[in-house]
Amino acid sequence: MIRLYVTPDLHEAAVVAAGADQVHYLSHVMRARPGDELLVFNGRDGEWLTRVAEISRRGARLEVLGRHRAQREGPDLDLLIALVKRSRLEIIVEKAAELGVRRIRPLITARTNADRTNIDRLAAIAIEAAEQTGRLNVPLILPPARLVDVLADWPGDRRLMFCDEAGEAASILDALREAEPGLWAILIGPEGGFSADERASARAVARAVAVSLGPRILRADTAAIAALSVWQAALGDWRGA
Repeated sequence: MIRLYVTPDLHEAAVVAAGADQVHYLSHVMRARPGDELLVFNGRDGEWLTRVAEISRRGARLEVLGRHRAQREGPDLDLLIALVKRSRLEIIVEKAAELGVRRIRPLITARTNADRTNIDRLAAIAIEAAEQTGRLNVPLILPPARLVDVLADWPGDRRLMFCDEAGEAASILDALREAEPGLWAILIGPEGGFSADERASARAVARAVAVSLGPRILRADTAAIAALSVWQAALGDWRGA
């Protein structure tokens, strides 16, 4: 069934107006017609069954019929990823959304070759991934920040899994074997790797756990997917799923 992310509050008998891009998707991609049913979610009120009441070039109205699923949150997991080429960053955002990340923070590091990105484009990719995967919320895409500033202001209640491409760390499975679930973040570097000062700063974070992703040097997108997958299997909502 079609799923759409919407922003209005959802409740019995509500009427939701679809946005222009959603109208195009419903009309020209899914060929939706009045009377068709679809699911909507807003990240707060759960997932609701709706019926298309009206659809035209000018817009669409969706009548809320009833709650389909109660709101449920996944792990409180952040992904900190150094800015990389646009195509690879978009893949990272898409897969991170599929893998249940709560927030994504692009980083400016000593060896990144970009200092900005299209946040709106990344947010749209995250929404589409959330719609397709059945999750009930959408990852928050934060604006780029300098790694040095993020580490200097690190919250004391969140653990940091630092993926050290230099390999001077325990394997990710060994590092997570005795760890506890809770507030976590995963740090992935740029294609050129972290500088020596950045590696030292990451390891100096009070609750940092340095890990190795194996004997091969991975591209940033591969490293992010691998690290998120292992973390979800060890500490996240894959356990017992």
